[in-house]
Amino acid sequence: MAKINDYYQKKQLMEKLSEELAKLEQDQALKGELEFENKVRKLMDEYDKSPKDVLQILGAIDPSIAGVKAETTNGSRPKRPMKTYKNPHTGEVVQTRGGNHKVLNEWRKKHGKETVQGWQQD
Repeated sequence: MAKINDYYQKKQLMEKLSEELAKLEQDQALKGELEFENKVRKLMDEYDKSPKDVLQILGAIDPSIAGVKAETTNGSRPKRPMKTYKNPHTGEVVQTRGGNHKVLNEWRKKHGKETVQGWQQD
């Protein structure tokens, strides 16, 4: 019986989604966006350009476009900033770019997370 219940639940869900889709298809704002998307895709095909090419072109015009910087640097993200922590009890210094450092984790277990965070030098 579980399969038949699952079947009817999914059937109801499909009907609900079909109704929502029909409402969206009548929305003028969506129609305008779809028309714009189709025109952009046609233009890209006409000039044999990929979405990545278009983003690079737009990034040259307006550098504030999100994602363009990461794409132009071969997909690598910028390095995290170096953080320096100094243990006031031992004088030991730890430099790390991430928070999952072996010594830092030991300090956190012994002294607490907030205390160790206060040891950050900047």
